[in-house]
Amino acid sequence: MDFLRPASWEEALAAKAEHPTAVPIAGGTDVMVEINFDHRRPEYLLDLNRVGDLYEWEVGEDSVRLGASVPYTTIMERLRVELPGLALASHTVASPQIRNRGGVGGNLGTASPAGDAHPALLAAGAEVEVESVRGSRRIPIDAFYTGVKRNALAADELIKYVHIDKADGPQQFSKVGTRNAMVIAVCAFGLALHPSTRTVRTGIGSAAPTPVRAKAAEEFLNAALEEGGFWDNGKIITPSVAKQFADLCSGACNPIDDVRGTASYRRHAVGVMARRTLTWAWESYRGTAARSEGVA
Repeated sequence: MDFLRPASWEEALAAKAEHPTAVPIAGGTDVMVEINFDHRRPEYLLDLNRVGDLYEWEVGEDSVRLGASVPYTTIMERLRVELPGLALASHTVASPQIRNRGGVGGNLGTASPAGDAHPALLAAGAEVEVESVRGSRRIPIDAFYTGVKRNALAADELIKYVHIDKADGPQQFSKVGTRNAMVIAVCAFGLALHPSTRTVRTGIGSAAPTPVRAKAAEEFLNAALEEGGFWDNGKIITPSVAKQFADLCSGACNPIDDVRGTASYRRHAVGVMARRTLTWAWESYRGTAARSEGVA
């Protein structure tokens, strides 16, 4: 196994072009586990730790440009206002040591359905900026996951940034695991309210071959909130609406039985998390709306 160590982004792209099978490694929290257990034995490892561009982030007027290697700890400490859903998900990642090393780019590159960042990215409607010596492009998060641990990257492309709109409403994240820390998700759920467009987006992890959105549930809830005037009147969402939303989220799953949980349990748990995160997010929205009216 050869070890490639580019010192700049340009060198990294050149190395990836010359060795398309090279496996990128930054935090190494996924790749090293696979190598240690002999699940993967790549011909080349492409070490990105010296590429400073990947550790940078920028908060713009409407969105955040997040470098692929920005550690989860930084997201938790520096971007919790702009990216609350992703910050909540970051809190659940493994241990403090791993949160100090791992970044969103690693989750995206591995594309495991159990990756903790995926539900939050789906709910926020992120875009993944990838680049090669041929040029750069942005991939909408909905089109990024193409199969079990497969993504839309070409062989010579690397992930540089993730672009995420700044939260314009409450966001939530919930995860079920077999213990409280250092755990791979049995299933996970992300939800984001977008008052500016009067829409709700979701993200489901570890309950289908890829991370997915519960689109039928979103369509139902968007219509129910609009028809009931909930965005304007700030009323509590009725139990029947919350239950139907939860049932549709469960129906969006296509899980498997494995050592961490059964398919039926995952469907049930996703429904419970969907109802709870909707309740939490909506209560936060109602509180914000009430304070705004008081100021007015």
